[in-house]
Amino acid sequence: MEERIETSGAGISTIESSNEIVRRSGSNLAFALAVLPRHKRADMGVFYAFCRVVDDLADDPDLPMETRRAGLSRWRSLIREEIEDPAPGIESEWCDLQERYRFKKDEVEAIIDGVEMDLEPLRFETADELREYCFRVASAVGLVSIEIFGYTDPGCREYARQLGYALQWTNILRDVGEDAAEGRVFLPREDLKRFGISEEEILAAQPDPASFGRLMKDQTRVARRFYAAAEEALPDCDRKSMRSAELMRRIYSGILDAMEGDGYRVFEKRYRLSKPRMIGEFLRTKFFYS
Repeated sequence: MEERIETSGAGISTIESSNEIVRRSGSNLAFALAVLPRHKRADMGVFYAFCRVVDDLADDPDLPMETRRAGLSRWRSLIREEIEDPAPGIESEWCDLQERYRFKKDEVEAIIDGVEMDLEPLRFETADELREYCFRVASAVGLVSIEIFGYTDPGCREYARQLGYALQWTNILRDVGEDAAEGRVFLPREDLKRFGISEEEILAAQPDPASFGRLMKDQTRVARRFYAAAEEALPDCDRKSMRSAELMRRIYSGILDAMEGDGYRVFEKRYRLSKPRMIGEFLRTKFFYS
């Protein structure tokens, strides 16, 4: 069982350090941080740990709802610099990071808004509604991340926005089966209807295979448009500083390709790149963008 983040009696005062949180995460984002210079890697580790903590807080079924809401409220207060005595560990590290970079508070709070949406059952009527959710849980993460990476051309902000949409859309497609097992359907209702699929069929993991394949191909085209828009928006002068984000782009677009090539068997398996492929992408990004 994964070790849980320790909290105080109110469930809101994290004492783990960012290094401990990153070390046990095993995520693609944590892997992508390794291509960064050491000082950037440490700062991104703190930001990643913040994202991990608030996401875990919102998703933890063992915590009472009022505890989760209180925890997210405390993080909002930390972001707004309303707390003078942050707890040792990630809280203190986050406050130091925010002091040094002076992030746009509305963009950081958008991340809290996004994970807070997960507290209740989510349904999206349209692709536009889903895109707004993706902005909060992914694009906003990218917009904060590029402040740490460093950039010179404001076009990087559009790059971060579009790449966030692409990565989260890919996540949603990859996790259709896992989300359904938890009673969640993220695919827009208008698209399900367009392909003759009901939410009940998704939740039961029994959609018509042909219809489901057409739906997933359609959603794959949406994700690829976001990837293409991100590539187009990335300024050449900032390509090197965005190498961690570019590694994420290559990993997740590879996962998208793997799902499509395998017929979208998302109710049977979780798609990931092989270890040799991951190492290859890491080395390519590290040296090609150096």
